Amino acid sequence: MKSTKRDWLHFITGFTAAVIITSAFHSACEGASPRDIVATTLILEAGGEYETGAMEAVHEVIHNRSVKRKMTMPDVCLQKWQFSCWNGKDIDENIEKAMKHPRWNEAMKIVDTAKMTNFTNGADHYYAKYIREPYWTASLTRTTTIGQHIFYK
Repeated sequence: MKSTKRDWLHFITGFTAAVIITSAFHSACEGASPRDIVATTLILEAGGEYETGAMEAVHEVIHNRSVKRKMTMPDVCLQKWQFSCWNGKDIDENIEKAMKHPRWNEAMKIVDTAKMTNFTNGADHYYAKYIREPYWTASLTRTTTIGQHIFYK
């Protein structure tokens, strides 16, 4: 198969774009691994919830959003205004804080589990009971409540 200048140009353009995107992600996250970002989200959103399935439920929402939005789970976690634990917060500081939490290893096990749970019945949204009900609840179906979180899809 003969390569043309055009093929080579497409390769170089695609490769350059990939390097730029990867560099931007890594510079924003510095030493953070994708696993650390997801586990940190579980800890900071539900680490204080001890009801069965509380952290797994947040993991399910992250997973369901990643499938629906065709994004990686860490990208879903860091998407602006999606998880309050990241709003205006430093990534590395959040991860450092989460790693000190007594449930860090439990969160990492949830992240590393190949089999997805379904405590939320397919939810891709939730909010904490102690805040005002968000506008988006009117257009979604409530699926369950686990601890302080109410889940919707």
